[in-house]
Amino acid sequence: MKWPIAPAVRKPGLLNLVPVLVVAIGLVLLFPVRSEAYAGPGAGFAVLSSFWTLFVAFLYSVYAFLTWPFRHVLRLLRRWKAYGKAQVTRAIILGFDGMDPELADRFMQEGKLSHLAKLRDQGTFLPLRTTCPAISPVAWSTFQTGVNPGKHNIYDFLARDLSSYLTFLSSAQIRGPKRRLRIGEYSVPLGKPEIKGLRRGTPFWHWLGKAGIFCSVIRVPVTFPPEKFPGVLLSGMCVPDLKGSQGTFCFCTTRGAGDKFREGGVRIPIERHGSVFRSYIPGPEDPLATNSGSGLRVDFELRADLRHNQARIEVDSQKFTLKIREYSEWIPVKFKAGLGFTARGICRFYVKQLSPEVEVYVTPVNIDPGRPDLPISHPVTYSIYLAKLFGPYATLGLAEDTWALNEEVLDDQAFLAQCYANHEDRERMLFDALDKTPQGLCVCVFDTTDRVQHMFWRYLEDDHPAARKVPPRPAAKCDRRSLSPHGRPYWPSHGPDRPQDLAARSLRSRLQVVYPLRQPERVAASEWVSRVEFRQE
Repeated sequence: MKWPIAPAVRKPGLLNLVPVLVVAIGLVLLFPVRSEAYAGPGAGFAVLSSFWTLFVAFLYSVYAFLTWPFRHVLRLLRRWKAYGKAQVTRAIILGFDGMDPELADRFMQEGKLSHLAKLRDQGTFLPLRTTCPAISPVAWSTFQTGVNPGKHNIYDFLARDLSSYLTFLSSAQIRGPKRRLRIGEYSVPLGKPEIKGLRRGTPFWHWLGKAGIFCSVIRVPVTFPPEKFPGVLLSGMCVPDLKGSQGTFCFCTTRGAGDKFREGGVRIPIERHGSVFRSYIPGPEDPLATNSGSGLRVDFELRADLRHNQARIEVDSQKFTLKIREYSEWIPVKFKAGLGFTARGICRFYVKQLSPEVEVYVTPVNIDPGRPDLPISHPVTYSIYLAKLFGPYATLGLAEDTWALNEEVLDDQAFLAQCYANHEDRERMLFDALDKTPQGLCVCVFDTTDRVQHMFWRYLEDDHPAARKVPPRPAAKCDRRSLSPHGRPYWPSHGPDRPQDLAARSLRSRLQVVYPLRQPERVAASEWVSRVEFRQE
């Protein structure tokens, strides 16, 4: 059977667009606009000023404008079908990373978590089964996809390259352009970088979006790079900083060169020139350099005012005053390379001391949400919208600088101040999403609970070897604000005891093992677990 073929019909009005297209193309050719962008950490700069990029973007804009009424009607029909028989109009999922149900129950019984206690009394409170291994990127990948690690491909924060056994971030991979053009002393990358997500499986909000249900997803771990779906998303844990790392802080000091930091930071000298102190913030590698190791930097100056315990800092053309042990607002910084290319980020300054030595801590340089050089949201305008609404905010996946606390660059109070500032930003984003999503799904994950449990568990044990010379239990306040610490102790990377000695000591005195085998005495014979209590199930 042959299907009848409809006669070709010329669509009225299309010929009228030809003069518009000709005029637009002429304007583009006569008044070209230079565009500049940093393609990403370790990936080089993308050349975005080509004619074809602008031409294709223009054609897509025309297409989007002409088809918008039809697409809007289709979305309304899908939403009407999705919500027509729905028992609820909106669902809200709040995630608290690293929150232990036993401690949460204890704190509720002590009256410290009254709001959660009210939710428990009116609803349900049960512990959730976690993944194996029970770590954040694995568990959150299972949460969003509903499959086990063997199917979503995330087993840890890091994975290994089978050809070299070097490690790389397990959730995403960023590679620079394969071709480069040599122009004098510069090596210009050609093409765009490749940003590839390594997590498999389909997040459940994709299925909801296809069914016509709008979703707002905020800072769920392992959502970088953001994937397209009918909704908005701001990526969370595993978003890199501008250097391409998971957070490299900078400690500028007038002290002599000391040992390198064991984790996550670089030490930068401060030079004195009369009454002015000069230093710099290290940035990403210069993508135009012919050899690796050439990093970009942003210089800054500091003038100390010892009488008022404050400092005047100048970065580029920006000037601001900071008290000792006070954080600055997010400061935009611009790293300049040759040929007019730039990379933009944001960071915060913290003046640790001004006398007898000058010490300044600078947070990892975050991707600027208002002018992102890497995709950190879907659509890309969502991060810009939040930045315009609330101002700059942390975009780094692990924004709370646990490494700086490990190295004692930050003390407990400075670390907590950083945690609470990020937490308050997250709250504002959540309440905005609730206002903008009267129907559909809102998902928001808070990280403060995880960072606090890692760094302050030591205060829950009176004899913990990592407790520093401070009054006992100073984290009582963060019990209330951050809900609870849990589980894994914090082991210092320095001091008289090696980390494995501390871990063994904790095992021998604290650990309880749920052992499924019938003959646990074979394991209990080891001196490493000589005092472990075994319990069969």
